[in-house]
Amino acid sequence: MKLRNQIIALLCLLAFAGLGVLYARMWVVQKPRQIILFVSDALSTRTLTAARLYAGGSEYRFEMEKHFPHTALLRNPSEDFAVPDTASAATALATGRRSGHRAVSSTGTGQAMETILERAHKEGRAVGLVTNAQVCAPSAAAFYAHTPRPQEAEGIATQLHEREWIKVVLGGGRGDFQPESEGGRRKDDRNLIADWKAKGVEVVGSKAELESAVGGEAGRVVGLFSGGPLAFANQIESGSQQPSLANMTRRAIELLRSHRRGYVLVVDAALFTAACEANQGERALREVLALDDAVAAALQEAGDKALVLAVGRHGTGGLTMSGYPLRRMKRAEFFGPDPAGYPYLSWATGPNGPQGGAAGPRNEPAAVAQPSGLNTAEDMLGLGRGPGSERLTGFMDNTKIFGILRDAL
Repeated sequence: MKLRNQIIALLCLLAFAGLGVLYARMWVVQKPRQIILFVSDALSTRTLTAARLYAGGSEYRFEMEKHFPHTALLRNPSEDFAVPDTASAATALATGRRSGHRAVSSTGTGQAMETILERAHKEGRAVGLVTNAQVCAPSAAAFYAHTPRPQEAEGIATQLHEREWIKVVLGGGRGDFQPESEGGRRKDDRNLIADWKAKGVEVVGSKAELESAVGGEAGRVVGLFSGGPLAFANQIESGSQQPSLANMTRRAIELLRSHRRGYVLVVDAALFTAACEANQGERALREVLALDDAVAAALQEAGDKALVLAVGRHGTGGLTMSGYPLRRMKRAEFFGPDPAGYPYLSWATGPNGPQGGAAGPRNEPAAVAQPSGLNTAEDMLGLGRGPGSERLTGFMDNTKIFGILRDAL
């Protein structure tokens, strides 16, 4: 009798445990250990279409097309304007709140708005930031800094220096951390790089150093690979010591993934914007390909259970591919006139606009001359895969991206 009761008790315990496992798998929301957010102005429908044709013709497919099952169109006004600037658009994604132009994750009076990276740190996550622009530019700074004056890169650099909980920072803009007396741009004579090294932070400046980085005594890696923005993708030559966006994304994941509570990584693919502002069509389309390479690297390293989002900030310059290109046309075939003498690629605004005394339109002409391509009114794409990404559907405010990330922490 006693043995029978023990067997019955054991069977009940096993059944209870099995039901518990089934409940956890079927009904309890599993938080992803790995959360990655890609942000780029390249993520609009007409830009991706032009880049697809450029890359390999109409049958070509990006990794983003193959692996992101969830899609939404994101509305992106700022607090005051229908078309945002970079600071306000990045702030909406980073904080879930709208701000005025030029305000980086803050109100116009300087009141700080909590960012997704700050929230992730509070939840015990490791945090990383990758950009191919300057790490103190508004596009990246909105995820860790607070200022109504984004032109004051020196102050933003100081804020980044104080954020000891950011475990990996990779990008350009070394001059914002060095004094003028040492070739930098700081007027306060502080050398923040030297200070980092004194605290045991591993500071690297080349692709080879990044590949061998382990985090130093402080468990942190700061990579600053140029004095200003990094080189464009089509400027990186074989054997170059500047890492690509894909290189930096892969290494950031490798450095973060051992953290027991998981990590949040933001990847800012900002050089596309710089190319658009200068009306540099081929350079802009190459940056879309560089973004796709970085996404592919992240998907391979992070695995199927990661939450990976790729979202657009705002349009710039109004790049358009028009006319009737053949389905198999690609690469250099788009940079010249079509059989009727018209360009396949054109811009709405920018330095390639009509010039006084010019003999004729340049390649990729702009309709209106401006010193720099202006931001454009258009909904941006939100793409995703992994737990929580199913909330990307239909038309959404870009501020909802913050909620998806926050709820995954």
